[in-house]
This record gives sequence, structure tokens and C-alpha cells, in this order.
Amino acid sequence: MVSELAVEEFSTEETAIAGLVVIHARSVTDARGTVRELYRGSVYSPVLSDVTQGWKQINLTRTRRGAVRGLHGESMAKLVTVASGSAFGVYVDTRPESRTVGNVVTVSLIPGKQVYVPQGVCNGFQATAEHDTEYLYFFDSEWRPQMSGVAVTPLDSALGLTWPISINPNDHDQISEKDAAAPTLSSILSGYAV
Repeated sequence: MVSELAVEEFSTEETAIAGLVVIHARSVTDARGTVRELYRGSVYSPVLSDVTQGWKQINLTRTRRGAVRGLHGESMAKLVTVASGSAFGVYVDTRPESRTVGNVVTVSLIPGKQVYVPQGVCNGFQATAEHDTEYLYFFDSEWRPQMSGVAVTPLDSALGLTWPISINPNDHDQISEKDAAAPTLSSILSGYAV
């Protein structure tokens, strides 16, 4: 018996943040399961033109339902996706020279849906699956202590976010003390005007 193939082709979507791209990865599914392309240089390179030297570090986090990581905008570009589970992805443009500075974009992430995050755009997420979510990061440079970058608190009401699962700022199993205490977007943007 020959099983039918279901093929999802590679496609992209522009967003309200300059350079932030939502990517639908190519996948092939048959009776055995799914093969998904996480990255193929010849296909991704035209879309990710800022990534000229390839990926230098790849991380996988395992995060329990309702927990939040971020919002962090280090001096590295990222390709992020969910390997398993689901997440509410949040992206904030904190680049002072950007035409979309201050814009906020949210993306519901499931396996096969990726987001390219340019340097200086903050990335964060809340795990939303019933079981743990595995969130995958590709970085164009290696992380190092005291790396330049910016962080915005996910609790900033001015971001206009409706988190799928309510965040208790005092529950450090749900949000780190460092992330909860990060500056607001307006305080970061006002620092640029000095």
C-alpha cells in the first residue's frame, strides 16, 4: 500500500516590524510522520540576507505551560521555532534607527512555523501547550556574558499584550525576577532621545 504524501511548501510573511519575517517551513508528511526542513541555506538565504556567516549557536529550551521567557534583544540575529508544543511569540522593535521602532508583533508558534528575528528586536514567548514546549533558537553569533543588547519587561502594559495565560509577576517559576524587573519600552525609547 502506498501512502499519500502531504507537502507543505516553504513560504514567508512580512510583519509590522522591519526585517521580522514569519516563515512556514517546508514539510513532507506521510503515514509514518513528518519531515520538516528547519533550515536549508539555498532557500532561506535570500530571506535571511542579514545572516551572512551561517548559524554559530543553536539552543533548545524546555518550558512548562504558562512560563514566560524574554523579552530579549541581543546583538545577534535569531531564527526561532517550536520543536514540540506551542508558544505565544512576542517581538518588540527596540532599534533606534528602525522605521518600525516601538512596534509589537505576536505570532502563535507551532512546529513548522518559524520567525526570523533581526538583531536588536526583542524576542520572548509564553509556553501554551498542555505539556512542556521545546523552543528552538538558531543564533548568528555565539552568546557571551555582557553581550550588548536590550531587554523589555513582558509585564509592560503599554505593549498591549494579552498573554494567553495570566502572568503572576511574583511567581518566579513563571517569569524570572530579571525579566519581570526589565525596563519598559517607553523608558528604553526615551533613553535614545538623550
